[in-house]
Amino acid sequence: MATISKAIIDSNLRNSVFSALNIANVEGFQKVNDRQYGIILTDGNGEERYIRVGAIVAELRKDVSARELMESEIADYNAKQVEKAEKAAARAEKAARDKAAREAKRKEKEGE
Repeated sequence: MATISKAIIDSNLRNSVFSALNIANVEGFQKVNDRQYGIILTDGNGEERYIRVGAIVAELRKDVSARELMESEIADYNAKQVEKAEKAAARAEKAARDKAAREAKRKEKEGE
């Protein structure tokens, strides 16, 4: 029994994704290659920017299913976002403490 090559399978999957997104029919998007579409947009500073939208087909793995891999990547991303938020809150808290300490020191110095 013949099997379909990985290159053809991956290409068909990417085409399915791009078709589902209907990206080829969105004004401004152009096909860059088999894996990407691109568009030129103007950023907030008035500069033209090149944005690529790509489809990456993950490798088949024997130790984890595709669904488990996706769920794992989502969980990793969410955990990192929580960690970033906690670090940002800690930095803001430290900045507030430092500002209060500077103000107290300034007032103490003015009082002398």
